[in-house]
Amino acid sequence: MAVTVMKKCFSPLSVLTRRLSLPEYISQCCYHEKVVDHYENPRNVGSLDKKSKNVGTGLVGAPACGDVMKLQIEVDSQGKIVDAKFKTFGCGSAIASSSLATEWVKGKSVDEALKIKNTDIAKELSLPPVKLHCSMLAEDAIKAALADYRLKQSDGQQEAAKVSI
Repeated sequence: MAVTVMKKCFSPLSVLTRRLSLPEYISQCCYHEKVVDHYENPRNVGSLDKKSKNVGTGLVGAPACGDVMKLQIEVDSQGKIVDAKFKTFGCGSAIASSSLATEWVKGKSVDEALKIKNTDIAKELSLPPVKLHCSMLAEDAIKAALADYRLKQSDGQQEAAKVSI
């Protein structure tokens, strides 16, 4: 693996023609192209109205590395996730994991979205073992957003029951 990285990043032609800046070096040597794509062109960055009854918000963090991930889902009346947004403070792998997670949850039911696992995200992005915590954060953020959505729905049902009594 190290030899492949060396050949890719330190070919005689690249050394003679130009130097790689640190971000270029990292993106060319250390991250898989899918991670670089999601990092450079993140999908679904932004926020939804967290006060809305049909929006669930998950906020998770990893104290060891300092990554913080907010993922929000919007669910329609049939229980399908119609929109998802994220904001992540972290490394390229954390941003890519968030971006991919929002793509994957869209169009799924709440129950289907719960089946998304960190191992699936890590495999899709070809994350190395040292970056697996990023995909775990994404899975945790999905679960937290779904839990928040379900809590809002159960609170709404309790309010309706109180009004009808």
